Amino acid sequence: MKVLIPMTAALVTLSLLINPTNSNANASMGGAQILNDNTASANSQNPFDSQRELYDKLSSVTNVEWYWVAAVDQYERTMSRARPKARPLLGETVGVFIDKELWAGILNPDDEDNSPLSIRWFNGIGRDGDGNGIAERNSDFDLLYSLIRHTSLKGTTDEHFPIGLWDYYQNSRSVQRIEQFAAIYKHYGQLNLFEHAFPLPIGNNYSYKDTWGDKRGWGGRRTHEGTDIFAGYGTPVRSTCYGIIEIKGWNKFGGWRIGIRDLNNHYHYYAHLQGFDKTIKVGDIVEPGQVVGWVGSSGYGKPGTSGKFPPHLHYGIYSDRGLLEWAFDPYPMLRRWEQGDYRKLRSK
Repeated sequence: MKVLIPMTAALVTLSLLINPTNSNANASMGGAQILNDNTASANSQNPFDSQRELYDKLSSVTNVEWYWVAAVDQYERTMSRARPKARPLLGETVGVFIDKELWAGILNPDDEDNSPLSIRWFNGIGRDGDGNGIAERNSDFDLLYSLIRHTSLKGTTDEHFPIGLWDYYQNSRSVQRIEQFAAIYKHYGQLNLFEHAFPLPIGNNYSYKDTWGDKRGWGGRRTHEGTDIFAGYGTPVRSTCYGIIEIKGWNKFGGWRIGIRDLNNHYHYYAHLQGFDKTIKVGDIVEPGQVVGWVGSSGYGKPGTSGKFPPHLHYGIYSDRGLLEWAFDPYPMLRRWEQGDYRKLRSK
């Protein structure tokens, strides 16, 4: 049974004497001033506008660029969606999850502590960002402010902020994902980047069905993690999303293949290509409908091997769960994106 030890007046006084000019406390007051000077958004406001307003406020308080704030929140959101039981939703709109011990301090006898002073005393990362005198673990502003403030302790520049991310996550994949998201947000200067397109241009001659889980024999027993879209050699292959080129080159199974990471933390895998658009490279940002290569029949051998099967695009999607990725059936999404492209074509 956990015994709760109240914070005495003497302990509070001692805490202030030890660190009377604590920069964290000053930053917290700065956050309160910004929030109080800018009233909450109307409920009818576009959710992306509301998010951007929150990110801009936090940027002005922490000196961390808005696109880093957005990227951290979006990465946290994708992790919570991938692992909802381990990371239950805490705030109303932000995706940040901070466990009780980390928020209140590992040695804090009260893991529900919301006093900014006692949390700092026990080295918890929870902070009062909105200036109401309480470090609320279910407050959007307090949650995101606390995480950004903690990860920016190594510096707020584009060069130094990733160092703080590594210290917090202790996972190079996490840092890479947040850097990728930040690059996409910075490139477009907006948040509403979740439109999709079918990977082949509508109107071309192609066919596909749900081949998820079918057996594959070359290279050992394995199952089919994707959908095969059959089309003629040289049919353009397009990005289905706003994203960043994560990988490009040869794979003995997939032949000439390209991988694109989107803001949902989904890895879009395009395989058996005839070739790539030579103007794109790893780290480049792409958008829905942008041509990235052409349908071919490469793969199942050393670099350059082709023609072991009919020309088609193998399209797969993988979801990042933090330490590993898992594939899921892209067929329902492909049908939805195809229908969306047809609607756009008819509207023109």
